[in-house]
Amino acid sequence: MDTKLQAKDLIRVGVFTAIYFVIFFATGLVGYIPILFVMLPVIMPIVTGIPFMLFVTKVKKFGMITIMALLLGFLMFATGHTWVPVVTAGICGLLGDLIFKAGKYRRFRNTVLGYGVFSVWSMGAMLPMWLMRESYFEYIRGSMGDEYTDAILALTPDWLAFAVVAAAFVAGIAGAYLGKAVLKKHFQRAGIA
Repeated sequence: MDTKLQAKDLIRVGVFTAIYFVIFFATGLVGYIPILFVMLPVIMPIVTGIPFMLFVTKVKKFGMITIMALLLGFLMFATGHTWVPVVTAGICGLLGDLIFKAGKYRRFRNTVLGYGVFSVWSMGAMLPMWLMRESYFEYIRGSMGDEYTDAILALTPDWLAFAVVAAAFVAGIAGAYLGKAVLKKHFQRAGIA
């Protein structure tokens, strides 16, 4: 089996990254409701589990998941987030890639665990809320107003950062199972997966 990434592999990564990001971004719009904003790292891995599991059926080479993660991190940066999502995406993408490779891109157990780890990348968009609290909320107050900012401040004590990271991992596992079920029911019948 050829292990070098080729142009068709990179095109696949680009196409699936675009699909994933559109669904990720559309789901993120529920963040205009403060309680749902805090829940985004839990909601998003479940919803994006479907396109990711379809992507995984096309992944057979190391690096494809890391590249996807980095592209997602840079897209977040390009849409106004800090540099933190680029770092978390790189770390979670590489760890996910290693887990997938350990399962030879076929074992479902590795797929579930790999997607759980990969899903934590989205926390990069929220970590500044705890790591750069003053400047983050000053920016939010300027763009979203006092009422929204005060609601988010009340919903995000320091300990919540750890709970949300763990919840994002668990949601990634749930997203992998949902993605597999949808893949089996719809995409395999259609001959796409």
